[in-house]
Amino acid sequence: MNRAILMLGVMLMSFAFAKAQSPQTQQDSTVLRTIYNHNLTNSKSYQWLEHLSNEIGGRLSGSPQAQMAVEYTLAELSKVADTAYLQPVMVPRWTRGTPEVAYFETKDGVRIKVNVCALGGSVATQPSGKSAQIIEVDGIEDLEKLGKSAISGKYVFYNRPMKATKIQTFEAYGGCVDQRYSGAAAAAEYGAVGVIVRSMNLRMDDLPHTGAMSYGDLPIDQYIPAAAISTNDAEKLHAALENDQDLKFFLQQDCTNHGEVQSYNVIAEIKGNQFPDEVILVGGHLDSWDLGDGSHDDGAGVVQSMQVLETIKSTNYKPKRTIRAVLFMNEENGLRGANAYAEQAMIKNQKHILALESDAGGFSPRGFRFDTNPAQMSQIESWKPLFAPYLIHYFELGGSGADVGPLKDTGAVLAGLRPDSQRYFDYHHASNDTFEAVNKRELELGAATMSSLVFLYDKYGLVSTFKN
Repeated sequence: MNRAILMLGVMLMSFAFAKAQSPQTQQDSTVLRTIYNHNLTNSKSYQWLEHLSNEIGGRLSGSPQAQMAVEYTLAELSKVADTAYLQPVMVPRWTRGTPEVAYFETKDGVRIKVNVCALGGSVATQPSGKSAQIIEVDGIEDLEKLGKSAISGKYVFYNRPMKATKIQTFEAYGGCVDQRYSGAAAAAEYGAVGVIVRSMNLRMDDLPHTGAMSYGDLPIDQYIPAAAISTNDAEKLHAALENDQDLKFFLQQDCTNHGEVQSYNVIAEIKGNQFPDEVILVGGHLDSWDLGDGSHDDGAGVVQSMQVLETIKSTNYKPKRTIRAVLFMNEENGLRGANAYAEQAMIKNQKHILALESDAGGFSPRGFRFDTNPAQMSQIESWKPLFAPYLIHYFELGGSGADVGPLKDTGAVLAGLRPDSQRYFDYHHASNDTFEAVNKRELELGAATMSSLVFLYDKYGLVSTFKN
């Protein structure tokens, strides 16, 4: 009886909400339903991702695989866009070389092998590797406390973990990624021979996670090798150091920096029929790290952005504004593609309405983060009821994405798709970031969510213009 009353109440509330909707809201709801239906039944995103991941593989900037990805996505976008073209950009090329070798040695002379990988941009060790004492710190700020006499001639082991108490996992990442990016430059100034960095991973496993690092303004002759260690092995090393502070650590890696090479952003667009000079951008980054095939980071964002154009074409929607997909090159280790695109947009005085990025994995979408002003945010929040049937509830002011960030001065609303992030760092920059880790339905829901926001911005524009 209670269940029947509850169901009746829900039905009455739904009926009342439907009656309260304006005809315009009902029209928008119908369009969103069409978008989601198409993406969940006829999307090409998963098929595109399978090719990028399994036929091409990891797409490190400047690599042959990155060029293959440029050619493949250009060809596919040409089928769903009015125009598709390449934007040249110079990118750094770095190669890993042969697999890294690392171990620590106990007092009894027992060698304990650990799982490591070179950080992107690191220099190699000497060909035979390097053995030295290792000292553990909780972060860069500990170096000054220890001083050069305690650090010189040793490896520095950065062991600050991502905070498990952070519900927003990107906040946990932000709390310790400085040791990966700047740790080598900081330790070199104190005479360290190399750095070993705990992987940016909330899960305990045996997979080291790579990522970009920088030597800052150090002279080249002061560069030192930098490697990531898996979370399980970081715990082993920590325990061993508690028993023996004179522990020796061995590292061998032969990665190489090759300078700059020619690459490209891939750009495709469907021209607007009323305001063609106003651009709505969707994008992801085409490059990835080399350990896996970059399916979550950022193959998912690439194919979701491509899918926005395919959805427009297949549903016969005629956009008022120009809808442009940009597949950025070199987000992982330089942001060259994003900076080149923004520079050209400023030179050409292009007006961007919205710049939406997907670079947080192919998991179930939860909403968006926006970098904009309160007036624009108020408009965005008025659209929340349209997304509620699809369980999209997260609309937060503050932040967007790395590749759209350089467009801030264009006046565009900057946005980042926010999928559920709890599993993202299990795969981020590691060898298990592969096609099998991506769920087809979750990927398609993300593309539909992006397409829906694009539709609303195309229909209504910015608050300041509000062209209909």
